[in-house]
Amino acid sequence: MPLENYGVLSGTLHRHFRERPDDQGRWFRVHLEVDAPAGRYACAVDVDGRNATAGIRWKVFTLHASVLDPVASPAPGYRDLARASGSGALDQLRHPALADRPGCLLGGHPPQWYQRILDRLNPPRPWISGSCLEASEALEPILVPGRPVLVFGEPSAEGLGMHNIHRNQGDPYGSRWWADNGVWQDGAVLTRRPDGLFDVFVSAFSTQTEPTDADGHPVQAP
Repeated sequence: MPLENYGVLSGTLHRHFRERPDDQGRWFRVHLEVDAPAGRYACAVDVDGRNATAGIRWKVFTLHASVLDPVASPAPGYRDLARASGSGALDQLRHPALADRPGCLLGGHPPQWYQRILDRLNPPRPWISGSCLEASEALEPILVPGRPVLVFGEPSAEGLGMHNIHRNQGDPYGSRWWADNGVWQDGAVLTRRPDGLFDVFVSAFSTQTEPTDADGHPVQAP
């Protein structure tokens, strides 16, 4: 069963702050406060895993608004999204703007001129792994107060808030998150720059693997 609910919050970033560190000096989330018509939403973005083996990987990059349609300019507030391609939902492994490039159809190493074309059309975006400090420092520069912001994830069951703002598929069998696996329900934080482009932060736990099947579960190696 996937997440109980999934959607996008559109609003204005009020502020952000790091969670208080634990006795090991780690913090697990960067908190965003987002203003929308219903009030101020509390959004928790994971930058570490409470499980010692579940570190965070992340990417930060820029996208043109057109690739995010139909949610590039939604009315302020929260809206549910159908978990399907074309609805505005995000999937790190399937959305053309987020997915890593597929292997070269030519096989082997493509000619340099062809590789340059590929790099211009779909720049390589390698995953970065590091500490909660490094993940926070990667996210925080795009969190400019007053910017329009889109937060993808699961709405809080009580009160105004968003969580599960990270990859929500690929969790291993037997883990407590196996039941939440699903496709087209990944979380992300996007802030709109003055030039209309979006700065994007996406993340995944190191224990989440790919590829995934139609239910978002890891595909087992043959």
